[in-house]
Amino acid sequence: MLSSSLRTRALHFVLGCLLALVPIAPWVARAEDHPPPSLSPEERVAIRKVVESQLAAFRRDDGRTAFSFAAPEIQSQFKTPENFMRMVRQGYRVLYRPLQIHFQPALKKQGRIVQPLLATAEDGRTVMALYLMQRQPGGEWRIAGVALAPTGQKGA
Repeated sequence: MLSSSLRTRALHFVLGCLLALVPIAPWVARAEDHPPPSLSPEERVAIRKVVESQLAAFRRDDGRTAFSFAAPEIQSQFKTPENFMRMVRQGYRVLYRPLQIHFQPALKKQGRIVQPLLATAEDGRTVMALYLMQRQPGGEWRIAGVALAPTGQKGA
């Protein structure tokens, strides 16, 4: 189990790496033009609900619902729920079938909104998943990308 300070340092390191990649992967994030200086409790709840809902859809193998939580750029890239689910099963198995999920507080970093969580894979490995969130014109939140980073730990 990672200590709280180690988790925080790892989160900031991985987040910095993720955000350094944003310019070469424009589909990952197109955060709202003027994000709030901090997230309100209601925004944090709404963001977490989107991620939880997508994870629940993965558990049910409900590709259509899981795909509906993806930002428009992600939907455009994968075209169909079937393509999206194939990518998730192949590249994000830890999120497709996690043993455990531990949400961390959502945060704003370099103008981007990120929902981090620790996910424990079927083999016991723990990874940090960083969900890059995007507010849509209607105000709802969608997932604009996910980066995974191993923590080197077993169990969350």
